[in-house]
Amino acid sequence: MNLAELNKVASAMVAPGRGILAADESSGTIKKRFDAIGTECTEDSRRDYREMLFRSNDAMSKCISGVILYDETIRQKAKDGTPLVKLIEKSGSIPGIKVDKGVQPLPNCPGEVVTEGLDGLGKRLDEYREMGAKFAKWRAVIDIGAGIPTYTCIRTNTHALARYAALCQEHGIVPIVEPEVLMDGDHGIDRCYEVTEFVLKEQFQELYYQRVALEGMVLKPNMAISGKKAGKRAGIEEVAEKTVKLLKACVPGAVPGIAFLSGGQSDEEATAHLDAMNKIGNLPWALTFSYGRALQAAPQKAWSGKAENVAAAQRAFSHRAMMNSLAAKGQWKQDLEKKAA
Repeated sequence: MNLAELNKVASAMVAPGRGILAADESSGTIKKRFDAIGTECTEDSRRDYREMLFRSNDAMSKCISGVILYDETIRQKAKDGTPLVKLIEKSGSIPGIKVDKGVQPLPNCPGEVVTEGLDGLGKRLDEYREMGAKFAKWRAVIDIGAGIPTYTCIRTNTHALARYAALCQEHGIVPIVEPEVLMDGDHGIDRCYEVTEFVLKEQFQELYYQRVALEGMVLKPNMAISGKKAGKRAGIEEVAEKTVKLLKACVPGAVPGIAFLSGGQSDEEATAHLDAMNKIGNLPWALTFSYGRALQAAPQKAWSGKAENVAAAQRAFSHRAMMNSLAAKGQWKQDLEKKAA
């Protein structure tokens, strides 16, 4: 393991004002998104859509540090025959790859899941590295509900994440460690805080046991936030204050950066929360974004599968990327959204 090299890539992934585009939706997930905009989901339409994002020069060269790809996408070529990976590299962004195999029900734990994909992972990492991937992603899913999460679920998922991270570093790839506590329920922000704290404490314990070098990884957590169905949802300042407090209590300063998932927040909400945290300032690590939906919902809608809408969709993508870039520096203002609209 070349730690200096891993640290260099991890630091570039969370460079000031830059964040990660999560374009690693599985074929099933992207089909749902395409259905919503009335677009047929084929290998070509998926390629055209992602090529459109990667060719958005303003966004890619100024705001996006890295792109998480899906297995299909890392192998695809643009319409003119250029590998999509090369488009990403040419824009000054770093290609990455999702390597987990999705979730399966966790035995003896009704309503809970475990992420699979450790078998044969070393070989897959070597292949992806050959294709140009410099970092990888693995997502664990922790749900909040009646009697859950159980310790079994938290322990099993954080252990798998730590083993994945150790394998990545061994194969010269920076791991994004993503233990996601879902915001799907009706729980309040304090319950989310309590569960996330437990998860993150366990996660760093497991990373230590697996001898993962913290300087060569990026953490991708959820924010401390109310459940989507909560009667009264916490405001922006409270989310920012509690999330920063939580991270300071759980995440060692050796980690170069934290790139939040948006987890079902609206575009603007995800931007506002990130901005408010960076305005608090004086943090031991960089705080940035690794958004999927919160970067892509607007361009998807603008594009709607039509070639004549490409320029409008690229503008929508560039706008969201720029808003989040400002938020990553604590310089976003609400009225910048209105101006663009």
